[in-house]
Amino acid sequence: MAKKIAFIGAGSIGFTKALVRDILSFPALQDSHIALMDINAERLDFIHRVIKRIIEAGNYPATVTATMDRAEALKGADGVVTTILHGEVDVWQHDILIPKKYGVDTNVGDTRGPSGIFRFLRTVNPIMDIAADIDRYCPGAVYLNYTNPMAMLCRAVQGKYPHMMASGLCHSVQGTAKMLADWIGAPMEEISYTCAGINHQAFYTDFLWNGKDAYPLIRKAITEREEIYNTEQVRNEMFLALGYYVTESSGHNSEYNPWFRKRPDLIEKYCTHGTGWNPGEYAYILNEYRKRETGWKAEFEKWFEEPVDLNRGQEYASYIFNAIFGDQTMFKFNGNVRNFGLIDNLPEGCCVEVPVLASSRGLEPIHVGKMPPQCALLSGISAQIEEMVVEGSRLGDKEMIYQAICYDPLTAAVLSLKEIRDMVDEMFKQNEAWLPQFKK
Repeated sequence: MAKKIAFIGAGSIGFTKALVRDILSFPALQDSHIALMDINAERLDFIHRVIKRIIEAGNYPATVTATMDRAEALKGADGVVTTILHGEVDVWQHDILIPKKYGVDTNVGDTRGPSGIFRFLRTVNPIMDIAADIDRYCPGAVYLNYTNPMAMLCRAVQGKYPHMMASGLCHSVQGTAKMLADWIGAPMEEISYTCAGINHQAFYTDFLWNGKDAYPLIRKAITEREEIYNTEQVRNEMFLALGYYVTESSGHNSEYNPWFRKRPDLIEKYCTHGTGWNPGEYAYILNEYRKRETGWKAEFEKWFEEPVDLNRGQEYASYIFNAIFGDQTMFKFNGNVRNFGLIDNLPEGCCVEVPVLASSRGLEPIHVGKMPPQCALLSGISAQIEEMVVEGSRLGDKEMIYQAICYDPLTAAVLSLKEIRDMVDEMFKQNEAWLPQFKK
């Protein structure tokens, strides 16, 4: 029988377009039914047109429907993908603007720190509603989440629905591995690695080229080639200090520690001259979204004038679906799951990003043992903060949220406890209409 794959938040056009293209590239999934759901009618209609064009270009026997009814999209689904954004720019811009007013300089703000925490507090509400509907309408489905903040959202869902076949996916692991391979001139098919930690802050505990340690070559490239150092200044400095390379961009990682964004001179030195895809200047992503608010349609309309590229990309979702209910070719990926005997020196039960095996048996996380202590210390602080935030949201406890933010490394490096309280109070006030869990 044809498989049904539901996209909730299908109006995230770039993601949905790429993921559907990838799914239909597998012979066993070419007759899938793609169910698109979004709350924005204009974006939903647009992505519906996009997917129909992909189906026609590939001459696939697939079908597609578009609906604003989540239950309709989910009923009988074999796979579910979430790519939602709760609130437009006028809502989430304050996640970045308010901390800046108090001295916390933010680049992206979608994962952790005060910005990521308040994004979670808003987004967890619709994500839990979606999870409840998955449990009701397609309880056996494979649920893959792409929405940030990844670790906290996955932890909330997996905590309430431990039986659900669910994981969170991020392209930072395979993306960074490809970047490192390019730096040392290695074909990607000759690279192997183990990567473990938490989302956006996992480390390659080994990185091998044809079975041999490639870290000396990476260190040589960073220290001897200025163009490579400048590509990822923050992450390269972290590598030179900690000895292991971290996933996700320098812009992101500059927010997750106390070393780079606490003084103007350090921001100038490490965060504004990088040449990677995600420059480290203040409010980079906010400014990008402001541009796209009015320009997104024209940007994507150009796609209809170009030939359709049907080549499969490197996002994990299609490979996972194919492994579980397609041709059942096993696939190993890094996914976000709860830490039950997976990383020995991170908190039990927190959300970790570890190797996971997808097959007809489902999703099987792999034990990786201990992280290097200097890496576990950094990731462990963030993991404990995330545990507090998830619990604080569940209980509707504002004080617990404040206390968690007190320990955020960058916030603590910049602000006093009183300043943090004033900042958090202002953020709660600004987001009051979006946080029903705190009205108890």
